[in-house]
Amino acid sequence: MLILVVTSITALIASVAARILIDTFLVERISIAGELFGLEHVENSGVAFGIDFPPLVRLILIGIAIVFVIVLAYQSRKKVMNSVSFGLIIGGALANIVDRLDDGFVTDFIQVGIWPVFNIADSCITVGVAMLVGFEIMIKSKK
Repeated sequence: MLILVVTSITALIASVAARILIDTFLVERISIAGELFGLEHVENSGVAFGIDFPPLVRLILIGIAIVFVIVLAYQSRKKVMNSVSFGLIIGGALANIVDRLDDGFVTDFIQVGIWPVFNIADSCITVGVAMLVGFEIMIKSKK
């Protein structure tokens, strides 16, 4: 359980700190690898990949998702890698909620190719889900 909490808090702090830095200092796109990769300040009112829902639907979906993830995390708390995975997901989700509180937007800033611009919190969620899927595939393949 400690690993879950530490991972969640670390993901939350890293995401919020990055958002504060971007909101404070990034005024125009910074190219890191031409058009392929860069930093670009985007305000995203949508839930995932810029998909927008009415505010009440958005709130309900986010609430259901968080409860679902917390229940799953509690059920698999004895597996260290699951705790890390769920910690990333919970920390990323909380960071996006915290980001949205003051203005209704999430600050996205990582631009890769034609993929929608995303942030650290989105990355934590994606990596956490990918880890869970990878672990499940590994367990199934051993059977």
